[in-house]
Amino acid sequence: MRSGSAPTWFWRREKPEWRTLVKIKVAWIGKTKEPAIQALTDEYLKRIARYAEVAGLALKDEAAILALATGERQQKHQQKNKERHKLVLLDSRGKQFSSEELAAFLEREQMNATPLLFAIGGSDGFSEEARRYAGFTLSLGKMTLPHELARVVLVEQLYRAFTILAHHPYHLGH
Repeated sequence: MRSGSAPTWFWRREKPEWRTLVKIKVAWIGKTKEPAIQALTDEYLKRIARYAEVAGLALKDEAAILALATGERQQKHQQKNKERHKLVLLDSRGKQFSSEELAAFLEREQMNATPLLFAIGGSDGFSEEARRYAGFTLSLGKMTLPHELARVVLVEQLYRAFTILAHHPYHLGH
């Protein structure tokens, strides 16, 4: 092993065999205006892909997020996607986690084998209908963040959570 705590599979860029990979989708409403935001999002999604099956999706509106969560969203050139997801809404009224607590949440959800859909709303947030449908509501903190920046914070924290679970040195506990 190199660098003390990282497992051998990490250095060979293999996915760990001892763990079933969780499926995660990160969805946001609207197109990305800033190329830097998209570049950071893509970078962290690429990093997360070492640990989980992950996809980032720009969707038209909240209805598209709910359709994806319920398995009613129609894929291009395919029939309806019947895969249901546990909807995790990002909302200031949600539960706040430390990075370690987010890692524990992902580990628990991994055992359930239900794909996770992390949803970041538009500037107006989510409707009461979406909040009722959500399997979990997560808050990134009490401060107000632009929704594009919240996306970058979320994908970085998801990556950090997976590195915590893998005992990778990226997360040093601060």
